[in-house]
Formats: sequence, C-alpha cells, structure tokens
Amino acid sequence: MAVFELYHGEISTCSQKVRVTLAEKGQAWTSHHLDLRKAEQHRPEYLKLNPNGVVPTLVVDGVPIIESSVIIQYLDELIPAPPLRPGDPLGRANMRLWMKRLDEEIHPLTGVLSSSIAFRFEEGHEAQIKTMINPAKRARKMESFKLGVEAPLFRKALAGYDKLLGDMEKVIAAEGYLAGGVYSLADISYIGYAVRLHHLGLQGLFEGRPGLQQWYATITARPAVKLAIDDFAPDHSLDLMSTHGAESWPRIRAILGEVRGTASAEMAS
Repeated sequence: MAVFELYHGEISTCSQKVRVTLAEKGQAWTSHHLDLRKAEQHRPEYLKLNPNGVVPTLVVDGVPIIESSVIIQYLDELIPAPPLRPGDPLGRANMRLWMKRLDEEIHPLTGVLSSSIAFRFEEGHEAQIKTMINPAKRARKMESFKLGVEAPLFRKALAGYDKLLGDMEKVIAAEGYLAGGVYSLADISYIGYAVRLHHLGLQGLFEGRPGLQQWYATITARPAVKLAIDDFAPDHSLDLMSTHGAESWPRIRAILGEVRGTASAEMAS
C-alpha cells in the first residue's frame, strides 16, 4: 500500500484543494505542516522536494509531486473511486478550463485581496516579503501591504473576482456544478477560494447570485470540506480576516460599485 505524505499550509488555498481531494477519496496521509509566515517553505530541505518554494507537495512512496492542480488530477487517476471528473469528454474539458483559469488568473488575485484586507496587519509581514522567491509575487505583496484596499492591484483583483463569480453563477444556475453537471475537481479547486472570500468578509460579492449561494452551501456542507478546510483553519487567522474584512467592507463596497459602473460603461460604448 502506498504511503502518502503532504507538505502543506493551514489556510493555503492550494493546500486546501489537495486535502479536500484526499478526504473525498478516503485516503490517509501523514501531515507535514509548514508555517508560511515563517517562510518554512523556503528552507533548503523543503526546496529539495519543491524547488518553487510553494505548498503543497504530495510525496507518494518517496516521490514528490508538485503543483496542486497536477496533484489532484494525479490522485483522481490513482484512486478511481469515487470519481471526481465528469464522465463525458466535454465535461472533463470544461473542468480543465475552470482549473486553468484558476491557476493562471484567479490565484494571484486571491493573494492581493487577502494581503490588502487582512495580512498586511500581521506581525512580521515585512520579513516575509524578503523571503519570497518569485519577484512578481514579491512586488504584488509589497504594493498590497503598503496601500491596502487603495492599491491599484486591489481594484483589479476585485474586478477580476466579480467577473469570475458572475461567470460561475451562469454555469451553476443552469447545471448545479461547474463542469458536466456533477461535483468534480473543478468545484474542489474553487471551494477554498470561495471560503476565503467569506473569511475576508466579502460575502457581498455573492449577493444577487442565488445559484452561487446554493452551490457554496451545498459544497461547504460536505464532510470532506469540513475536514480539509474548516478543521485546519487557525483561530488567529480567522479573527484577523474577519476583523479587518468587516472594517474594510464599506470602502470595498464603494470600490465594487465603481468597478461595476466602469464595466457597464465600457460594455455600452
């Protein structure tokens, strides 16, 4: 029987989707928690497993597998039951498109929202920036920490998320899930990000989107999601996000109105 070890972060969205997938598969694993605030993901011993210095890394029988989207597809192939992909080729293609959008567009926006609203108030954030390997990530983090919700990047991130949720609403309202009308790796990939929005006090982005609201309620009620996300969330991080999210929401709501107004004007022109 294969031995599974997971190097992960408590509230890391990428770690969350791997933990959810492992839980859905009923697969036991050994935990190696890395404190991302202390830059443990940049320690030499970890970089031997994952040269990118990010979490998660899944080690199966001593062989490391990196990149969360790759990991969860690997798990679904390795452990066929229960299947977490649509049964038809078109459904699987749509699943991969949602996952591609998440990796290439949405994931960086999440860091901007989180840092601008909450993590800029965390002790030691300046030291954390200096340890970041990727210069683009480091630049985004610096702007978010310095300017908060007034950062130009924050406005772009909010607009990007608002469009994403609008696109999700259209599909989910019609089909119930993101791909092929069934619960899949696409939903698993996005649920941690939707949870993050709620933790940051951005539930207002879900208003007027009943399909999305039902999808969120349905998936967060799954035992695997509770086990893999809720049970790992540290109180101090939740408190930080909820406190500063509530403080920031009036200004964020105003920015959201401006963003939506600009988008409407551009569509009309």
